[in-house]
Amino acid sequence: MTDPRRAAAEAAPDAAEAATAPAAAGDPGAAAVEALIRENAEFKDRLLRTLAEMENLRRRTERDVAESRVYSIASFARDMLGVADNMARALQTVRAEFKEKGDGGIKVLLDGVELTERELAKVLEKHGVRKFEPRERERFDPNLHQAMYEVPDPSLPAGTVAQVVQAGYMIGDRMLRPALVAVAKGGPKAAPAAEPTANDNAGADPAGSN
Repeated sequence: MTDPRRAAAEAAPDAAEAATAPAAAGDPGAAAVEALIRENAEFKDRLLRTLAEMENLRRRTERDVAESRVYSIASFARDMLGVADNMARALQTVRAEFKEKGDGGIKVLLDGVELTERELAKVLEKHGVRKFEPRERERFDPNLHQAMYEVPDPSLPAGTVAQVVQAGYMIGDRMLRPALVAVAKGGPKAAPAAEPTANDNAGADPAGSN
């Protein structure tokens, strides 16, 4: 006859194994939830990446539009500089002639040309085109100046501006036309440019204009 206690003891391992079988095999519901969580994380990562790319695209587009608005007239503005140069030369000639003759008709012409020149300068500035003229003894800067010839003048530091042949122009933060200058030669070497201070930067004109 079978001992009930022995039978129960023998049956206990079988019951425990049966109870843990689903966990060992894996719960299909838990696996599905885990898969959904992973999929949700992937979608969230893709969404964040897409949003970041869209934000970068928006910023690039805004920057391109702003630059296009400022620099799209560069070619036209460069052509207009020839008109401004001719007017400046005409004024110099008329002033010299007016000083000699003092004729009333020449004075009227001079006033008209000066008015037109001022109006042209205002229109150029309205569209972001700024004129600048280097000062004598200013250190030659290849980013702003174009050397036309050298002037052997011992009274001027070597490597500085001796004469201004033609004014320069900036459009926005870019060079539209460098200033044409003559560079001093033969004098003492120009002192290195001083390190700019916070106060200097606050009041300095990056184009070097007067």
